[in-house]
Amino acid sequence: MPKEVKWAISLLVGLGLLFLGWKFYFILISLHVMICGVLIIVVLLQSGEAADLAGAFGGAGSQTAFGPRGAATFLTKATTWCAIMFMLTSMALTMHQNTIAASTARSVLQQFSKTSKQTAPAVPAPVIPAAPATPAPAAPAAPK
Repeated sequence: MPKEVKWAISLLVGLGLLFLGWKFYFILISLHVMICGVLIIVVLLQSGEAADLAGAFGGAGSQTAFGPRGAATFLTKATTWCAIMFMLTSMALTMHQNTIAASTARSVLQQFSKTSKQTAPAVPAPVIPAAPATPAPAAPAAPK
């Protein structure tokens, strides 16, 4: 199967998941969380650019633009696709939230603010007059 067909199939599957997530919001959120987890794992599993034996002694091993690793491995392809899907799900979540905010005619900040709704003004507590202050008797002087 040609490489372009594989890319097209995977892109269509990703866009299909986004469309399904747009219709069912909980699917979009769970898809976003799963992609975040996979992206974290895939990035942490990759080795560094000069992680081979030549890199330990200061040599680059090759004069290519992308280091001594050569062709893209499975982990780099998985990182690319997870990053693309992460960006698309993030944009879809933002656009979905904007459509919700537009339908309620409130901004996102107004939706999530913790304002308390007061239906009636608070009744002040009755004021009790204070008793007049009387001076305290003076203490006897201590003998010297």
